[in-house]
Amino acid sequence: MNQGQLETLIFILNDVDLLNEVLRAWEEQGVRGVTVLRSTGLGRIGNALYRDDAPLFPSLRELLEDDEMHHFTLLSVVQSSQVEHLVAVTEQITGSLNNPNTGFIVTMPVGRVFGGTRNFE
Repeated sequence: MNQGQLETLIFILNDVDLLNEVLRAWEEQGVRGVTVLRSTGLGRIGNALYRDDAPLFPSLRELLEDDEMHHFTLLSVVQSSQVEHLVAVTEQITGSLNNPNTGFIVTMPVGRVFGGTRNFE
């Protein structure tokens, strides 16, 4: 099968309220498979430790259960030719990813794919 160049697209979305809109927009652009993980970063964990209402010795589990601590990480394998357009569509929803507290996108080339290849035909 000629898949062309594939890339893993990783998007850290800071505003959890935008998740459905981003997923809908990506699907409209032909993205068929997206894994969504609830995640948090070191900056958010560090800030939570210094809140006035934080327990004296909070556990990592307690910090991760806080709804304010989360963002979403979206993972997908897409055609390389789609990446720039997906970034543009995403920024129409989030605003410029260069702005603080929007998120960021990272891509990596894909060497091989095992299973799920029907998404790239």
